[in-house]
Amino acid sequence: MTTARSAAGDAAVPEVEYLTVHGHDRAFVKMGRGPALLLLHGLACDHRTWRDVLPALAEHYTVIAPDLLGHGQSAKPRADYTLGGYANAMRDLLTLLGIDKVTVVGHSFGGGVAMQFAYQFPERTERMVLVSPGGLGREVSLAIKLIQAPGWEGVMRLLTQPGLRHLEGAALRALAPVAPAYTRDLAEAADILDSWRDRRTRFAIRHLVRAVIDWRGQVVTMSDRAYLTEAMPVAVIWGEDDRVLPVRQAEELSRIAPGARVEIVPDAGHFVHRDHPEQFVRFLHDFITETAPAKYSRGKWRRLLSNGPDEPLTTPALRVAAGTA
Repeated sequence: MTTARSAAGDAAVPEVEYLTVHGHDRAFVKMGRGPALLLLHGLACDHRTWRDVLPALAEHYTVIAPDLLGHGQSAKPRADYTLGGYANAMRDLLTLLGIDKVTVVGHSFGGGVAMQFAYQFPERTERMVLVSPGGLGREVSLAIKLIQAPGWEGVMRLLTQPGLRHLEGAALRALAPVAPAYTRDLAEAADILDSWRDRRTRFAIRHLVRAVIDWRGQVVTMSDRAYLTEAMPVAVIWGEDDRVLPVRQAEELSRIAPGARVEIVPDAGHFVHRDHPEQFVRFLHDFITETAPAKYSRGKWRRLLSNGPDEPLTTPALRVAAGTA
């Protein structure tokens, strides 16, 4: 049984709606009219990460920004927290909303989900936009690797106690502007730490991380399937000062998917859509208006799979943004 309801949300974002799918609540916001955009947040974030760009995007598009299972206001059950599981969940959500095709936009871990969605459901994917995405290289910050470490749960349970959690959050936010090239993302880290006061959230995040990361770094990669992006427009936007996933991983996308549009934004960290929302919206809008939506062809998909990647792959130069918004 599937039910829908709504509830008052954060004043800075649209009203949150809920669908109960397979017995679990799925929270999301939906606003605007026009071609559909599916916005997928990163690890330990939620739909509010898009709050600075939602109103502008909704002027031209139907925007759907869900809380992935285990995040935000969605349920946090003992469930499938793999990339494939998340991709299936997005297909189900879009089906219930009556939306057949989308441009899928994924940030960080959400970029990995976006790649998996486009791979599993090419017939429903018009374009793919990756924002500082996972899945393009092994490197990832030590803080994320430590989530799978023995004792992490106990340490987080202690650090998120009332009082101590508030002091830590205040300290992180105060440090954020001190040396922006290194500390600009600490305010978002404070929000993430605050969300980890919930035991169920910690459980979900730990299981998710174990599915995609080990001690050597990222396990899941799109490198072996990147040649399939020939069948759809792909773009990536990355902050030059990203300390979570190094921007040099964008070079890998340029190598394995030479048709992709790549933009590196100066004076921006891991959350480029938060650092420069106007520039992000402009990049996304230009990409959508300048490219035709992919049209799924089973014959072309079969041909790509049969031929595999072409060798050698060319490496176009990265386009660095001339300025910031």
